[in-house]
Amino acid sequence: MKLSAIRTALAELQLQPSKTLGQNFLHDQNLARWIVAQLDVHEGETLLEIGPGLGALTGAALDARAHLTVLEKDGRLAGFLRERFAGQARLRVEHQDALDFDVRTLWPDQPVKVFGNLPYYISTPLLFHFTSAASPVERAVFLLQRELAERVAAAGPGTKEYGILSVIVGRRWRVELLRVLPATVFLPEPKVDSALIRLVPRGRDELPACDAQTFERLVRAGFSQRRKQLRKLLVEWFPADTALSWPEAAAHAGFDETTRGEELDLRQWIALANLVRPVYPAAAQDFSGEKFDVVDEQDRVIGVEPRGVVHARDLRHRAIHLFVFNAAGELFLQKRSAWKDRHPGKWDSSAAGHLDSGEGYLEAARRELREELGLPLEVVASLDLEEVAALEARETTGWEFIRVYEARHEGPFHWPAAEIEWGGFFPTVVVARWISARPGDFAPGFLECWRLWQARKTA
Repeated sequence: MKLSAIRTALAELQLQPSKTLGQNFLHDQNLARWIVAQLDVHEGETLLEIGPGLGALTGAALDARAHLTVLEKDGRLAGFLRERFAGQARLRVEHQDALDFDVRTLWPDQPVKVFGNLPYYISTPLLFHFTSAASPVERAVFLLQRELAERVAAAGPGTKEYGILSVIVGRRWRVELLRVLPATVFLPEPKVDSALIRLVPRGRDELPACDAQTFERLVRAGFSQRRKQLRKLLVEWFPADTALSWPEAAAHAGFDETTRGEELDLRQWIALANLVRPVYPAAAQDFSGEKFDVVDEQDRVIGVEPRGVVHARDLRHRAIHLFVFNAAGELFLQKRSAWKDRHPGKWDSSAAGHLDSGEGYLEAARRELREELGLPLEVVASLDLEEVAALEARETTGWEFIRVYEARHEGPFHWPAAEIEWGGFFPTVVVARWISARPGDFAPGFLECWRLWQARKTA
């Protein structure tokens, strides 16, 4: 929008721009088009805009012929946008706080790209929210206050800007500071400059693998008191007089014992996480010693063979799948790691696995709750597991006879990073829409179990 149009719109809305909401409206249309171009938008993709205001970036995004949802907290502006862009079938205007937006609902709509002019007072939580593992966003372009943009994109060890945000976001994303914007391109003019950053996911082999849960806990603890040395802040993980004492940890990661959190680079933080909870990618394909019962068409044991032989010859064998729900009725799904021998990177049941030779279905289900989700033995023993479905062995199940069990648990879960990339609870309506839109995202065995479970629920 031109400067004159912005003034007219604000007057008609009787709206005084709110500093609290960070309402500074971009009036340079060439700049707006350039900002949207940094998303590399293709026709039919899904875009999400945070804080559209009067729609300067919204209009440019619609020109790219993408499907666009905008989240506007101010009801007056949301109404203005509906009126301004009336008739745009590809646009949905939501009167909503972006922090309350459920990023899980975006998984069926991939590829998803996010952009916006973020209010300074909530920029950090918004960055965490939309770049977390729970979000399927594959590219983001954000306008931030310059100081924050530099903290995310340009801060390095030893600088005052370097901190939790730099390290946690930096592990999963490559962040680039694209351009500094003067205050004069906004109305009203903010007292500080802004900057545009672009976030693109890192390649899988760009950094060493680590357990993400352990990594984030260590980083947050290590920056909890910047003036303190790490050996005092991380004593819980590196107690004295143990094999994993702080001097040994510091030596292994290549820094001095008196180091503070702000002095460690990203790889050193990863090295610390791997000392606490190592990740062994080879473990995802280490099946030495595993033997399965081979069964006939009636699921009767007729022999025992090593795992590799069973799979290579497509012999009938046995497996279980677990659907774990929380109190809200949401289903926990796991994303298989890229190192798995079968269906790497696919989404799967809460927990699943083969029966070992001589093992029963229910016994295997309880074992998988311990091994895949990290639940303690006493917790697993107390859970009620209900068998809800049984599948015959056929090609679509990988020649497995499968029993499906339901369980209730709120988490948190502590999965092995070598086998599970990430996991989270999803509303079943989102799962159903996701499967309908993108069935290739899921392991075939899970799809079979889901369809049977759905049929049972609707019967």
